[in-house]
Amino acid sequence: MRALTWQGREDVRVEDVPDPTIKEPTDAIVRVTSTAVCGSDLHLYGVLGPFLEPGDVLGHEPMGTVEEVGKEVTHIRPGDRVVVPFTISCGSCWMCVRGLQTQCETTQVREHDKGAALFGYTKLYGQVPGGQAEYLRVPMAHYGPIQVPDDGEPDERYLYLSDVVPTAWQAVEYAEIPREGSVVVLGLGPIGQMAARIARHRGAVNVIGVDLVPERLAMARRHGVSTLDLTSTDDLAGTIREITGGRGPDSVIDAVGMEAHGSPVAHGIQASANWLPDALARPLFTSAGVDRLAALHAAIDIVRRGGTISLSGVYGGMVDPIPMMELFDKQVSVRMGQANVRRWVDDVLPLVSDTADPLGVLDLRTHRMSLEDAPHGYEIFQKKEDGAIKVVLDPTLPRGAGSASSSEDGES
Repeated sequence: MRALTWQGREDVRVEDVPDPTIKEPTDAIVRVTSTAVCGSDLHLYGVLGPFLEPGDVLGHEPMGTVEEVGKEVTHIRPGDRVVVPFTISCGSCWMCVRGLQTQCETTQVREHDKGAALFGYTKLYGQVPGGQAEYLRVPMAHYGPIQVPDDGEPDERYLYLSDVVPTAWQAVEYAEIPREGSVVVLGLGPIGQMAARIARHRGAVNVIGVDLVPERLAMARRHGVSTLDLTSTDDLAGTIREITGGRGPDSVIDAVGMEAHGSPVAHGIQASANWLPDALARPLFTSAGVDRLAALHAAIDIVRRGGTISLSGVYGGMVDPIPMMELFDKQVSVRMGQANVRRWVDDVLPLVSDTADPLGVLDLRTHRMSLEDAPHGYEIFQKKEDGAIKVVLDPTLPRGAGSASSSEDGES
């Protein structure tokens, strides 16, 4: 089959790899019909190379049709249309039954002292082949895959159940926005877009999105989100305090993470580490790694006293400098973590299935292209070129086929 493989820093290629097969009675094989590129994939593309090997298959936002199931998989069968959550969890261990599927005790990667295994996400999380491929072996398929209607609706109605919608839902849940309260969303990539929409859907009356990319700001405005352009303000915190009665917002959602703009020293350290041999770079990342913390520091500055910060952007540093005095003095609550996808499915599936599209899932994807063109998709997404906000790869399309979406107001 064809699959997108990591070959080196900012070097991904579509190659022939062996077809997946059933290995365990709880496995399934899914023929992929859509598979999205996530902001977390860009961490692999540019930062976390020391934990990858050439040939690793990337991707953790797939959906498709069930081709084959192991004998212990009974809730889905061949021919079913399914979305595959990015986390691999058993559904029955102590952590899973408490809604902490990202900490699944059956699939925890104990070798690296990490939580549940993830699709397409480095040795730290199990080195499980990912879903940017024609076919995907799904471990723990007796629990993980989410069956969705085969109703003729485009994949994008359901695709984001794999990651984006549950991650954004958890971000809003963790933000603890008071009813009719205020929230600032830092970063208007796919997670930030959806978090802002969900916050409005759940009753926040003042939702402010912050970014510096015109297309992202325009998309957020289409969904009723107030926006601030980072390039047009020298005092972000001061501007937001003016908007929020001088106090600051009740909550801040950091949807940026480790690669924030405005962190040149940490960016230089990350880039330098990637040029070291893996044997040297891995311990550097795991014991002395630093993140680009501009977004997190902004969140701490912006949030009101007694407010809450919710981190959905991925961080990986081990010695990040955090302003503990400010957090303590302001009495700020902080919640974070990978999304427990299956925990939130009952909440979000009715919303994405609703033909009224209350979360705007059909207005998120900006590019649909062939799997063969995935390297180009990664490049424009990383560089924020061609209006790329959400790139979806289609293994059924020939090279060069596909399109960019047109927005409701004619922008693309």
